[in-house]
Amino acid sequence: MTISTSTSTLAPSQTWIWRGFPICYQTQGDTGPAVVFIHGFGASWWHWRKNIPALAENCRVFAIDLIGFGGSAKPKPNEEMAYTFETWGQQIADFCREVVGESVFLVGNSIGCIVAMQAAVDNPEIARGIALLNCSLRLLHDRKRKVLPWYRRLGTPFLQKVLAIPSVGNFFFNQIAKPKTVRKILLQAYSNAEAVTDELVDILMAPTSDPGAVAVFLAFTAYSSGPLPEDLLPKLPCSTIILWGTADPWEPIELGQEFANYPQVVKFIPLQGVGHCPQDEAPEIVNPILQDWINEQTLEKLTESRY
Repeated sequence: MTISTSTSTLAPSQTWIWRGFPICYQTQGDTGPAVVFIHGFGASWWHWRKNIPALAENCRVFAIDLIGFGGSAKPKPNEEMAYTFETWGQQIADFCREVVGESVFLVGNSIGCIVAMQAAVDNPEIARGIALLNCSLRLLHDRKRKVLPWYRRLGTPFLQKVLAIPSVGNFFFNQIAKPKTVRKILLQAYSNAEAVTDELVDILMAPTSDPGAVAVFLAFTAYSSGPLPEDLLPKLPCSTIILWGTADPWEPIELGQEFANYPQVVKFIPLQGVGHCPQDEAPEIVNPILQDWINEQTLEKLTESRY
């Protein structure tokens, strides 16, 4: 892997055993409130490499690979593990209890936002606050497809059935899991092409050769049920801020802006000209926002406890 300056400051990753499977995570920082970063689909804790050192100056920072992704184990779907938001949410909650040892600020990107919210809804005592970065709208969800034109309604289930054929699914994955293709996808997701580095491509490519990676990928592409963000937002036990890159081609900010209407959302911050992964594309903007939010929440709780 091409090592950047930000990556060179990180320690080797660590391992936690969850339900008998090894889970990979990174941690940095000795004092202050605890923060847990949760990556999006196909990514890993490495996607937070530009954020960990900055927040670790004042916080205990953790970044975890969801089971099935990154350096974590990839058990067989359905037979050994159900790859659902409920499963990942419980993984995060157990990690907070067993490894972090205290309630945390949860920060997610894309589907990591759904995981963060699911963890907090099912385990309210673990969450001090939640930050959502370009939350997945889950536009291919069964309930959302009902309002689409008939040809789009039928297209996704058909594709899912075709990809469920082992030979077809494996061929499709092998076509995607190539550096050239990964770079092309990233150039769609990122507004700033300079942020799509060799290091980033390497990070996303590394787990694709792991045993079980194909099966996990196909299992998630077939997952059109589970919670929607609008199901979880009104149930959150803590305040939430939302950051959204205005240039995200996958999760339109026009739709995401509606989340600002929920009482749990205290701030909705548009990030002008930024794409789907603002923590990686614009860390110089995201890091100060997150640090200020954590400071505000921590001070507010401290003040409340005095009165």
